[in-house]
Amino acid sequence: MSAALQEPVVDGAPAPVCEVVDLVKHFGPVRAVDGISLHVDPGTVVALVGESGSGKSTVGRLIVRLLEPTSGTVRLNGVDVSSLTRRAMRPHRRTVSIVFQDPASSLDPRMTVGAIVGEPLRLHGASSSQRAERVGEMLEKVGLRRGVAGRYAHELSGGQRQRVSIARALVSRPSLLVADEPTSALDVSVQASVLNLLADLQRDLGFACLFITHDLAAVEYLADEVAVMYLGKLAERAPRERIFTAPRHPYTQALLSAAPVPDPPTQRSRRRVVLSGDIPSSLSPPSGCRFHTRCPVAVDRCTTEVPDLREAGGSLVACHLVADDGTGPDVRRVE
Repeated sequence: MSAALQEPVVDGAPAPVCEVVDLVKHFGPVRAVDGISLHVDPGTVVALVGESGSGKSTVGRLIVRLLEPTSGTVRLNGVDVSSLTRRAMRPHRRTVSIVFQDPASSLDPRMTVGAIVGEPLRLHGASSSQRAERVGEMLEKVGLRRGVAGRYAHELSGGQRQRVSIARALVSRPSLLVADEPTSALDVSVQASVLNLLADLQRDLGFACLFITHDLAAVEYLADEVAVMYLGKLAERAPRERIFTAPRHPYTQALLSAAPVPDPPTQRSRRRVVLSGDIPSSLSPPSGCRFHTRCPVAVDRCTTEVPDLREAGGSLVACHLVADDGTGPDVRRVE
């Protein structure tokens, strides 16, 4: 394991690579993220899912300090980086990287691929010969030829550009990769190959990953744990298998009901839950449980009392209607 991947140990077990506590981000009156707490353990993939506007991409940008939090804490490898100055943050930059949704807009068109991939190494003081060798190794790891280093991003296909983005993100051997919708801008024909690449690299290099997406098929393939986000808050968090076999929160159940399955008879027999209305505005989120305006089983308590995220049947769930043993309504069976 490289030095960048050495994790602090707490009580005999590795500490989380990333931990956010009560993370809040308001853009003026817009409450994009409103009190998120989660962690990513070494070598694991945590998927952060939810509809557009839920705040999941904002969480990713807060973790890598592209945005400054309104309040709350971000810890990377046990170090609170939330309030560090730019200079103090610099040595921690190499421990976390991000891959964006659209590689065409995230790669500098004036730089060669070699310069793009090698830029993190240059910023951390690597010599030109060290950069050249490491860039060549990373290009091969992501399935590109070393000769691509002399080309420009516009000369490559969308899938190749995203591979360049991944190479740049991983060239400094970070302990955490934030992958923000990394396949959604790609053709369907290349999405699977990029997902396979991420899975192979994660196993090979051992980095932890926060995988931000709305693609539940990709979540089922890649993730170890799943955190479901709705309107700036977490609705549920659980191991992947439990999320897909026994979702507790009505919102999670509705999301899964809308996800296609590869077996046609099963797909035809499923009841899809169509949520009424659009996701409310973050300018003025609903009182109580934020999901109650669209929830088919909401009761009066849901309209006034904010549910705590608590353990229920092996999951963490923010729902008044789910009992401590995990039993509760299943909106996929409510007529």
